[in-house]
Order: sequence, then C-alpha cells, then structure tokens
Amino acid sequence: MSTTTSSPHAHLSVADRVANAQKRRDQAISRAEGWRRRGPLLPALIFMIVVTQIPFVFTIYYSTQSWNLVRPGSRQFVGLQNYASVFADSQFRGVALNTILIIVGTVLISVVLGLLLALLLDRAFLGRGIVRTLLITPFLVTPVAGALLWKTTMFDPVFGIVNFVLAPFGAGETDWVSSYPIAAVMIALIWQWTPFMMLLILAGLQSMPRDILEAGRVDGASAFAQFRELTLPHLRRFIELGAVLGAIYLVNTFDAIYMITQGGPGTASANLPFYIYQRAFLGFDIGQAAAMGVVVVVGTIIVATVALRMIFTSFSGKEEAA
Repeated sequence: MSTTTSSPHAHLSVADRVANAQKRRDQAISRAEGWRRRGPLLPALIFMIVVTQIPFVFTIYYSTQSWNLVRPGSRQFVGLQNYASVFADSQFRGVALNTILIIVGTVLISVVLGLLLALLLDRAFLGRGIVRTLLITPFLVTPVAGALLWKTTMFDPVFGIVNFVLAPFGAGETDWVSSYPIAAVMIALIWQWTPFMMLLILAGLQSMPRDILEAGRVDGASAFAQFRELTLPHLRRFIELGAVLGAIYLVNTFDAIYMITQGGPGTASANLPFYIYQRAFLGFDIGQAAAMGVVVVVGTIIVATVALRMIFTSFSGKEEAA
C-alpha cells in the first residue's frame, strides 16, 4: 500500500497561487519602499544615538561608581548606594523644590501674559506687525545674553532700570538679585518665554472659526461670556501644549541661574541642573552627580510622557473611557 505525500498548496487553484505570489511580491516591495523612505532619516537617528543615548548609558554606569576626582584611586563599584544618598540629601530635595517653583511660576505667569498679548494681537490695529515683532524679540535673544542683560541693566541696585522705575514707590535701592534671587531668575525666564506662549495661543485664536463668535454675539452674549464659554475652551489644548513644552525646556534651565545668581545665596536659587553642575565640577563627585542626573532624566521622561499623552489625546478628540 503506497502513501502519497502532497504539497500543502496542492489544493490551491492556479489563481490562488498567482494571488499569493503577487501578495508576497507586494509585501517585499512595501518593505523595500519603507526602507527607502527611512533611509534619509538614518544619519539623524545615528547622530542622536551617539550624542544622547551613549552618554546616558555612560552616566548610568558612572552612577554605580563611587568616584571623586580629587581622591585618586577612590573609584569603586557601589551599586545603588549613590541613589540612596541622593534621596537622603536634604539639599537635593530643597533644590528640587526650587526647580518646581521656578517651572510652575514661570509657566503659569508666561501663559497668562501670553494669553493677554495674543488677545491683543488678534485684533486689527495700526502698527500690529511692528508690535508683534517687538513682542517676539525676547524669545530670539540668546538666553545667556538675556540673563546678563537682566542682571546688569535691569536689576543693578545702583544703575538698574527696575530701581529707577520703582524709586518713586520707595524701592529705589533694592538689590533684587541678593534679596529675591528666585524671583529675579523667574522674571528673566518669564520675559524670555512669554513670546513663545503668545505665538502658540495666537495660532489657536486664529484657527478658531469666526462664525461661532458671530453666533454668540447674535445671541446676545457679552464679550466676557464669549471668552469664557467659546474662546477659552478652544484654546485649552494650545495652552496645555505650551505649558508642557515650556516646562520640559525649563527643567534644563542653567544659563539664567548661572549668569544672574550663581545659585546663591548658598543654594537658595539653585535648580537641579545647576546643583548637578556644582557636584560634578566644583565638588568633583562624579558618582553622585551622575546618579542625580539619572534621577532627573527619568522623572522628566515620566512626567513629560504622561502630559504629552493627555495632550495628544485632547488634540485627536478621543477621550479615554473612564
């Protein structure tokens, strides 16, 4: 008795075999086309990995070492001990609170001022283009130059413009940098970031359908009621996006603090990047500084991912089920 072994495709018709072959060819072409489209992006991807990811891997490695540059031969593996020391460091917690205060205060005030300026520029008036250009200028100034400008020209206790303007109110001899270091840094950052918020919110205002506002006016709604019920809900996504992007960038603020206050007095105005700089390049404690850097990066990624996910969900119009 003989046994006949048939091909698994023996039962397919000629038309089915041709269709399967065509499908495989289409898939191969699709994969090749995908690689051709991704090809131009590969150099940028490789550059990003070399510049950002490889140093971060080395930072993680250094965070497991006890290594102080002023003590030769002190380098040794300590595991997670540096991370435990970071969370037990009271100065680190204080600097973290400074960072949150600077970010939240700067973002909130910048958003409010940006909203007011955007509402102003959304109206037609003589010289609007010139006013818009002047309002955008602070965002185009190099951060180091802007911080130096505020320290030497605005906040100088003797020749500063701020004291000159406030002299009639009895504040003409105030040393703002020494007396109110965090406020001085925040004012410089607000001056820099308000134009960014203004442009983003202005784009949202100009994307709003005018027939909705016209319908509100026809129904007898006041200007404030239109703003509260129509304009503000439309701008919510743009405001949230500006707040998240501003917070992500402000986490890395170093130049304003270095140029205006040097983190002082003590660490009263230091934020996390400046404190890490002090530990790495003034205290020469590479292991502790690397552990702080890893903690800051991981925390920033977690917060930014959650916030951006919420914003993208809002922009797509898809609400997650409760």
